Amino acid sequence: MVRPWPRAGLAVVLAACLLAPASGVRGPTPAVEDYLTRQLTVAANSYLERRSQALVQKDGRDRGAAPTEVLGVRISPSLVRSQEKAVRELETRNRAPVEGGPAYTGARTRLDEGRAVRTGDRITLEAVEHTEMRYGLGGRGKVTQSVRRRFEFRASGEQITMVGERVLDPGAHPVNDPIGENR
Repeated sequence: MVRPWPRAGLAVVLAACLLAPASGVRGPTPAVEDYLTRQLTVAANSYLERRSQALVQKDGRDRGAAPTEVLGVRISPSLVRSQEKAVRELETRNRAPVEGGPAYTGARTRLDEGRAVRTGDRITLEAVEHTEMRYGLGGRGKVTQSVRRRFEFRASGEQITMVGERVLDPGAHPVNDPIGENR
């Protein structure tokens, strides 16, 4: 014969289950919707592309100010200032793959659509950046680089703001990052 749990005993067991720490097995991290991952990827890519383009001779073109919003994603004021400082440094740096060599003539940066996860009001996007820098007569030479990056976003209601970015690969020195920059 099976005896039912006394009411008080069942309540104690249930309360203990609720208060007990997780056993280390957690549910999957909440990934964000595909459309939002694409939106965040486009915003992050635009941010990196601007720095890559700073390495290419301007030929009298004005780059204009760093965008404060891309595809509905705001860029935090501190990141905008960091971006402007980085672009200025990259524009004055040696713009060639080797000292005294032919200058960069073109740049293309793209982010693979990475994985974005949400934890409370924070969204983290991890993606691989692929940068190709062309140099020399006719852009025949090229330097390619792939680096893993993490972008941090904050969500407030419907508004999303990019608040941070960093390289994940230890020892990587992306060509489109300022020297010694730690974002």
